[in-house]
Amino acid sequence: MTNTAQNPASWRKSSYSGNQGNCVEVDDAHPGRVRDSKDPDGPVLVFPADAWTAFLTGIKAGDFPTA
Repeated sequence: MTNTAQNPASWRKSSYSGNQGNCVEVDDAHPGRVRDSKDPDGPVLVFPADAWTAFLTGIKAGDFPTA
């Protein structure tokens, strides 16, 4: 994983979050890091890069419901 001290987080709201208050933010500077936008100082989930890539591929293929 990239050193966060040398490469600070770059959070953005996921395009799959919608406008229903279920907001997930992803860290573009460190793929595989996600957090709840309603709790920016709360925990951050960290996934291995290959697992994160597989998850995104599944979302784009419609393997998981997004609504």
